[in-house]
Amino acid sequence: MVIARSDRSVLGRWWWTVDHWLLGGIALLLIIGVFLIQAASPAGALHLGQSSFYFVERHLFQLSLGVMLMIGISLLTPPQIRLAALLLFLASFLLLVATLYIGAEIKGAQRWIHLPGLSVQPSEFLKPAFIVLCARLFSRTAETPGFPGAWLAAGLFAAIAAVLLMQPDMGMVVLISAVFMVQLFLSGVPVMLMAFLVALGAGGLGLGYMFLPHVASRIDRFLNPDSGDTYQITRSLEAFHNGGWLGMGPGEGQAKMQLPDAHTDFIFPVAGEEFGLIACLIIVALFAFIVLRGFWRLVRESDFFIFLAVAGLLTEFGLQAAINMGSSLHLLPTKGMTLPFISYGGSSLLALSIAMGMLLGLTRKQARTLR
Repeated sequence: MVIARSDRSVLGRWWWTVDHWLLGGIALLLIIGVFLIQAASPAGALHLGQSSFYFVERHLFQLSLGVMLMIGISLLTPPQIRLAALLLFLASFLLLVATLYIGAEIKGAQRWIHLPGLSVQPSEFLKPAFIVLCARLFSRTAETPGFPGAWLAAGLFAAIAAVLLMQPDMGMVVLISAVFMVQLFLSGVPVMLMAFLVALGAGGLGLGYMFLPHVASRIDRFLNPDSGDTYQITRSLEAFHNGGWLGMGPGEGQAKMQLPDAHTDFIFPVAGEEFGLIACLIIVALFAFIVLRGFWRLVRESDFFIFLAVAGLLTEFGLQAAINMGSSLHLLPTKGMTLPFISYGGSSLLALSIAMGMLLGLTRKQARTLR
């Protein structure tokens, strides 16, 4: 499709103002995700008594919705993105609280709400909304001395963390805390306060280890594999070893037959076994490119809200990818977190599409003038 620079339609203006490099990097991840889910999901689908393409078909449907969401949100101006984030935050937080009362318990945690035809994990949608909302509160404080934006953001963070800990979902608390700390640091808080907050966060992890048995179990098994069941990590590392540089070939791997979460949390080992180290390095490079390209766009950004919002969205995107890949490589304790745009998962895919739609919208060329 060729769109002339003189095209003043909505699509024409969007095409010539959106960051093509960011858009291309995201598109490549989406394509890779389709291929890897096709490779990793048949065994899981057959185990459920479904056809081998069950998860592939569902992923393609969710992907089509995600792409429409991403493009639609990227058409918005920064004020419209702020409003969308506020509405999404209110809806997601109410659903997050509702999970404590009507949520389905899975593996000892209440993180999902089952609706007709689908299951929703509200915390996934809360992440991008909270990031943009915090960016607005911090930037408003800079614009209006005396406005308690930082205190309001801290209050929202405390409320979210409290509900997540009651589910419990310690991994999500760590991710949201890390992104919040990055935004807080970039907003210009004193270094001593940041040091205190980091120490407070470390203390919180210690309390999690003491009072949440599943957290203690994962940390213990990470530090000492002989202390418990390490089946998933053992199979994951074997998959990377079997794949070598070029992989065993599409469909030839065994990890997807042995790992119960091969198409979700442990899809990276499937890529390593069937397509090899080089393919894994390409995936890592794609994530790094998107994050670095996004931060490069911020070098000349004068709008403080856009600066904080984009930095937060990129931090969340990069950290989630690093946690997933680090867990499968036994570099971090295991955590049930998807690999962005590659793992199967409807809530994660749609929430990430919203986040990247916000990112593309805020980094469009006219975003600096549409405040």
